[in-house]
Amino acid sequence: MHEQSLLIIDDEEDMLEGLKRVLSYELAGVEVVTDANPLHALELIRTQRFDLILLDIRMPQKNGMDLLVDIRLLDPHVTLIMMTAYGNIETAVESIRRGAYDFVTKPFEIADLVRVIKKGLERNQLIRENLNLRAKIGQDSALQHFVGETPPMRRLYETIQTLARTDYTVLIRGQSGTGKELVARALHSLSIRGARPLLAVNCPAIPEHLLESELFGHRKGAFTGADTDHVGLFEEANGSSLLLDEIGDLPVNLQTKLLRVLQEQELRPLGGIKNKKIDVRILASTNQNLERRIAERKFRQDLFYRLNVVTVQTPALSEIREDIPLLVDHLNRKFAGELGIPIKRFSMNALEELKQRQWPGNVRELQNVVRRILLFCQDEVVQSTHLHGLEHPGMDGRLAAGHFENEPTGVEPYIQARDRLLEGFTREYVQNLLGLSSGNITRAAQLAGLSRVAMQKILRRTGIDPAVYQHQKEPLP
Repeated sequence: MHEQSLLIIDDEEDMLEGLKRVLSYELAGVEVVTDANPLHALELIRTQRFDLILLDIRMPQKNGMDLLVDIRLLDPHVTLIMMTAYGNIETAVESIRRGAYDFVTKPFEIADLVRVIKKGLERNQLIRENLNLRAKIGQDSALQHFVGETPPMRRLYETIQTLARTDYTVLIRGQSGTGKELVARALHSLSIRGARPLLAVNCPAIPEHLLESELFGHRKGAFTGADTDHVGLFEEANGSSLLLDEIGDLPVNLQTKLLRVLQEQELRPLGGIKNKKIDVRILASTNQNLERRIAERKFRQDLFYRLNVVTVQTPALSEIREDIPLLVDHLNRKFAGELGIPIKRFSMNALEELKQRQWPGNVRELQNVVRRILLFCQDEVVQSTHLHGLEHPGMDGRLAAGHFENEPTGVEPYIQARDRLLEGFTREYVQNLLGLSSGNITRAAQLAGLSRVAMQKILRRTGIDPAVYQHQKEPLP
C-alpha cells in the first residue's frame, strides 16, 4: 500500500506549521503537505494525488468553497474536509452539497480533528480500491472510451446501457464531432450481438451508383462490370448490427429500398431472383435536422418513423463544459503516447479559457487543438497565452507581420492574406509531422487525422519532399 498523503490549505502560516507538526506525529505513515496559497495548491493537486485535503473556507486569494469545486474537477474522488472559524449549519450543508466529506470548526480539539481525518482516510482508501476494481473489471467495456462526469454524460451512459439490452432500431442524433459512432459501437458491443463485429457504412462517402450494391449486394451480370457475386453489408451483418452513418444523406431512391428491407427483414440483391431473410439490428446516425429534410421532401417520413424507434442525443461540447479538463487530460495522455513525447501540464487559466470557448466542432475540434498544442508548444506547462498562437501555428501575427508594406492602404486583401496564412500554416504543420514521423507519410497522416491520399495531395501541392525527413530522428513507435 502506498504511503497516504494529506494536503492542508490555509492562509495562516502559523496554523499550517502547528498542524503539520502535530498531525505528522499523530498520523503515522501519512505524509503531511501544507500550502498557504490556494492557487499554487491547485497546481500541486494537478501533479500529485492526495488522499485527503483539509481546506480552509475563508482565504483572501480564493474562496474555499470555490476552491472545493475546482479541486473536485481535478480529482472527483478525493476526500475533502472543510474548516472555518465561522462555522454555521448553512455553510456546512453547502460545503457537503458541493462535495465535501465533512466539516470542522475552528478552534478545534486535535483529538477530534485526528478522528475525522482518520475516518476520511479510511473512506478514501475504500473509494480508491473500488475504483481500481471497477477499472480492472471494466477495462474491456465499451464505455471505457467515453470521458465525462457531467449530468448529460451520465444520462448518455445510462441510456446506452439500457438500450444495449434491447434489439430496437436506434437513431443517434447530434452535432458533428460529438461521438455518434462511439455511441453506436458501445450499443453494439454491450448487446447480445456484441460477439460479432459491427459493420458500418458512411452513406455520403460512397457514390450513389455504388451504394445500392454496397448495401444490398449484387449477382454476377447484374450490371456492366459485375463479374462476380457481391455480398452486401446487410447480408454480411446478418446476426450482428449495421451502422448507417449520416443516414440523412442517403439518396431518396435508396431510402425506399431500405424501408422495405427494414419492414420485411429480407432483401433481394441486384440481379437476384429471390429474397433472403436477414436478422440485422439497425443503428443510424445523423447530424442533420431530419424533420426539415422531410419538409423539403429529401427524406421519407415513413423511413424516419421506422428508424426513430428510440433516439439517443449526443451532447454538444458546449453542454458539458465542466468535462473539458477531463477531456483535455485524456487527450493529452493519448496523443503524447502516440507522439512519443512527455505529456504537458495545462494550467488552470488555460483550462478555464478552453472551457469558455464555443467549440462548434465539438470534441473533434478539441482533439485537434490538443494535438496541435502537443506538436508545437515548446514549454512544459501550457498557459492561456500559448493557446492563441499554438492552435493555428504560423498564424499568430508573427508570420503576418511585415507583409502589408507594399499595399497602398496598408491592408492586404482578404483572399490574399487568407491564402498566404493558410499556406504557411500547412507547410509548417506538415513539416513538423514529417519530422516526428521520420518522413513516413502513412504515420504523418494518422497523426493529423487524415487519409494517406489526402496527405499525399498536400505534399504534392506544397512541394514538400518526405525523403528529406527520413533520417532526422528515430521513427515513432
